[in-house]
Amino acid sequence: MSDPYFQTLFADRIGGAAYDKGTEIYKFERIKRAKREALQRHPQRRLIDFGIGENDEPAPEAVRAVLARELHKPENRGYADNGIAEFKEAAARFMQRTFGVELDPATQVNHCIGSKTALAMLPAVFINPGDVTLMTVPGYPVAGTHTRYYGGEVFRLPLRPENDFYPELEAIPADILRRAKLLVLNYPNSPTGRVATREFYGRVVEFALQHRLVVIQDAAHVLLTYEGEPLSFLSVPGAMEVGVEVHSLSKGFHMIGWRMGWVCGHERIVRAFADVKDNCDSGQFIAIQKAAAAALADDSVPRAARSKYRRRLEKLVAVLSGCGFRCRLPGGTYFLYVPAPRGVQGGPAFETAEAASQYLIREHSICTVPWDDAGPFLRFSVTYEAADEAAEDALMAETRQRLANIDLEF
Repeated sequence: MSDPYFQTLFADRIGGAAYDKGTEIYKFERIKRAKREALQRHPQRRLIDFGIGENDEPAPEAVRAVLARELHKPENRGYADNGIAEFKEAAARFMQRTFGVELDPATQVNHCIGSKTALAMLPAVFINPGDVTLMTVPGYPVAGTHTRYYGGEVFRLPLRPENDFYPELEAIPADILRRAKLLVLNYPNSPTGRVATREFYGRVVEFALQHRLVVIQDAAHVLLTYEGEPLSFLSVPGAMEVGVEVHSLSKGFHMIGWRMGWVCGHERIVRAFADVKDNCDSGQFIAIQKAAAAALADDSVPRAARSKYRRRLEKLVAVLSGCGFRCRLPGGTYFLYVPAPRGVQGGPAFETAEAASQYLIREHSICTVPWDDAGPFLRFSVTYEAADEAAEDALMAETRQRLANIDLEF
């Protein structure tokens, strides 16, 4: 089939005239294909899926009841634009109660249709062609993708075990720092599970002031903190002067798919974000915002989520450790990030985590997500579906049995 007349009109940011002509396959598409192959080749063998990165239970019944009630009210039918006061006030109360952070809900909080959209929009506030965004890797790429859309560049800050999965800010070249505008962080870090400390955030504030950087801290996993209490970047002295924090109700409140979050921090940045947002969307459905406000008022929900995923992680650490993997309970998130095996004794060698992941899926129906950005690692998620603890234990027993039959080399 010949190309459509507009083939040469595609923007360079998505490939230009070569759009849709490449042969490279996205990592998660390769995983999907491997899963389909495993199911076809071994239809009687259960697929153990540690690759899913979504909560395995719905939002609490009480929250769903609020949505059902608000859904039918005619006053909720209109555009929400930059959000309703009820949600902003609920978010501000939550920040004060949970982190001791005082915010003006009218000027320092703005809702977003999930944290992904916020991370996509914030580069539009600051990035001009030639500007640089500093980003930790491995990590969520959205802010970097949109930085490039605006003609900017991304400078990657590898997170490695020898640096305790913190970025080496002092190693950033001077010519990069002169052009850098944004420093994007994510703690608790996905996928490494590292949590930030007050000392680390204090260094970040000093670094941002010294080099005139704006900090964007992605706190999507903050309520899934196991090492101490959840910590907000904005609770550290000076942080409010250098940036914003992006929050989500997906992980801690089981509201995956509801697309609800907020941006908070320096009021000028929040206002600029709102101006960009005004030209991108017309706000989340008001009934969802009201249900989200109700969720934020119930501290038992994130406590229960944290307890559940910590329990599952502890079980998985015990199983993997007994099968040769080097791992320990992460400080946060529902991910376990472990060095990938180097191969199988008497079998294939794995030059990358991608190769190890594909082998485990295709040959043993165990799904993980590979990361090769800063060394070969596999990410195991404990968001697998299991109705109760007995089902969790049965899944762990099956995982142990399968891995024990593979003589992995590390």
